[in-house]
Amino acid sequence: MTNFKNDYSEGCHPSILETIIASNMEQEEGYGMDKYSKEARKIIANKTGVTEEQVYFIPVGTQTNLLALSAILKPYEYAIAAESGHIVYVEAGAIEATGHKIIHLSTQVDGKVRIDDLEVFFGKMADIHNELLPRLLYISNTTEVGGVYSKEEIVALSAYCKEKGLLLYLDGARLASAMAASSLTFQDLGQYTDAFYIGATKAGGMMGEALVLVNPQLNKGFSIIQKQKGATLAKGRFLGIQFLELLKGNLYVDLAKHANAMATKIVHAMNAAGFEFMAEPQSNQLFPILPNLVIEKLAKKYEFYNWKKIDQDFTAIRLITSWATKEENVDAFILELKSLT
Repeated sequence: MTNFKNDYSEGCHPSILETIIASNMEQEEGYGMDKYSKEARKIIANKTGVTEEQVYFIPVGTQTNLLALSAILKPYEYAIAAESGHIVYVEAGAIEATGHKIIHLSTQVDGKVRIDDLEVFFGKMADIHNELLPRLLYISNTTEVGGVYSKEEIVALSAYCKEKGLLLYLDGARLASAMAASSLTFQDLGQYTDAFYIGATKAGGMMGEALVLVNPQLNKGFSIIQKQKGATLAKGRFLGIQFLELLKGNLYVDLAKHANAMATKIVHAMNAAGFEFMAEPQSNQLFPILPNLVIEKLAKKYEFYNWKKIDQDFTAIRLITSWATKEENVDAFILELKSLT
């Protein structure tokens, strides 16, 4: 069966494996002090405008969010996020387990937090003595329903956060797809966020996220916290190699452009068949609304998630294309769809 359930079903881009194999018997320093990690940090620093000491390689996305938010927030501070945010419902309460509250904002169907959403929230805040304080706005790009923030939206949110005394944190698990679909650059993120991470796991890497603590005040002691939480890989070279290969040229965004292009082919087929989408397609995540009978037949040959029940007869499914999605598999899916409609 062809898998459209996620964008991490395949291993990793061959160039990463080739570098791992070529370097396998080299003796390198541990804990990210190897030459590959050093070079990768240098590349990220140059792209974002931070110092190399502000870049941290962490194995897993949830672990990255957990480390960053637990280190950034004081015990009396909380985070604000869209109700569809990854930290809200698919991280097993990782943030809450550290003692930090997450306030959920109702957003438009694309999952993007807008200034209007924040204005509603702050408008309802009561001036109560000894109340917990909002400190961090969590957003993800792309969002959990495939929404893509434009540069202008990031700039506006950055200015609003500064006005309200909030830190802007961007989850970049699918940042590659967002960058491939917009004009947003690493330099922009280094200018307009306080912290963000570059996701490799869902962008052609074997594993790994590169956390960039843009705001230098957040950097103090973070390497110690990372070690305390068991997130410092002894064989750190394997994380460094991911980002060295993906970022030394344009591979990171080029792979995402392929994923987005494969998704676009499916979008055109859905439109031609007269089907609507739960959220406007913008990236490699698609949420078409299909008849349940069509879904049942597609599920015999293709793997995907039933995402949201629309009514008795229709359901929104989630289809995700990846850096490694074969065009012939997309074409076969489209032919199958046509045969059922």
